[in-house]
Amino acid sequence: MSWRECSRMFIPWLILTAWPLFDPSVGSTLLAQDHVAMVNAPVGFRVDVFAESLSSPRRMAFGPDGWLYVTESGTGRVLRLSDVDGDGRADTIASVLEGLDRPAGIAWHAGDLWVAESVRVIRVAVPLDSGPRFDITVVVDSLPDSGHSRHALLIDPAGRGFFLSIGSSCNLCIEDDGRRAKILRYNMDGSGEQVWASGLQNASSLAINPLSGELWATEPGRNWLGDDLPPDELNVIRRGGHYGWPYCYGARVPNPEYANQSRCDTTEPPILTFQAHSSPLGVTFYDGEMFPADYRGDVFVALHGSWNRSVQVGYKVVRLKVEAGRPVAVSDFLTGWVGEGRWVLGRPVQPLVGPDGALYVSDDYGGRIWRVVYEGG
Repeated sequence: MSWRECSRMFIPWLILTAWPLFDPSVGSTLLAQDHVAMVNAPVGFRVDVFAESLSSPRRMAFGPDGWLYVTESGTGRVLRLSDVDGDGRADTIASVLEGLDRPAGIAWHAGDLWVAESVRVIRVAVPLDSGPRFDITVVVDSLPDSGHSRHALLIDPAGRGFFLSIGSSCNLCIEDDGRRAKILRYNMDGSGEQVWASGLQNASSLAINPLSGELWATEPGRNWLGDDLPPDELNVIRRGGHYGWPYCYGARVPNPEYANQSRCDTTEPPILTFQAHSSPLGVTFYDGEMFPADYRGDVFVALHGSWNRSVQVGYKVVRLKVEAGRPVAVSDFLTGWVGEGRWVLGRPVQPLVGPDGALYVSDDYGGRIWRVVYEGG
């Protein structure tokens, strides 16, 4: 990625995120407000802080011990959050792995903890009863670094292999590394690498539809086509499918830099689009028992929020109503992380359904894990 492209990406983000520090009126307003109370959910739901004062918590997975494990990309750690007294708040936060390189995707399989770092995938034997522990098996090594290097990791529910997203190195380019902008699939021992799908600038999150067995993926769109283009996407991933990037976006629309419709005619269109620059990240199907029955089988998506748009969008969790295996309606579920004056309270990364049926949401900007429960009403 060139210095010019890096600066165009980084400087607007720096201005956005640091704004409260340089605008006294905004900063004083923030300090005077009860941040936790500002996150809103529909009637009947309650939003609490499960854990706070974390350093850029990203992806989460519940372990076989019932506790929540979180990748903390700000420190290179994996944390275990335990709610021993059952009050809905983590009373013990332990570091179980340290010294990792930008850990992101995390999963459990057959009692082992799996973590996707920037250049490798590792497997760690449990129990992780005291940390830090470094009994690590490297499953995949020498992944392409730089650019979009926070890899989504998903283990096949049948345990026959795992999927790994490899993002692009740039906003728009022809990649030299054939693994870039793709979803790869491996055998459980790391062998048998194959391209499962391509043309995905950054498949930020992967999930299996529990009813159909389909692989779903979120994908934020490219930048620098203005406030409203291109739309961000939710895709159903088909083996061998091409999803457009860098030639096309959305429903087979050519990027102006290439302007070749024939390249787009056979690409896979998204099943749903979001407002440009919303930055959809984590996606999860609700399979718990706590929420009302009509939530079961629906999808939650975390919209991380815009950094290069004149008016901010995203910064919320949305619910996708699913019928016959496809989303038919989108509604806000959690809001309140962004407000007037360009202040930002948080940026949701991943929603995750807990064993208790509650919805847990990581927030890398606010350094929190949120917990949403249904109380009726």
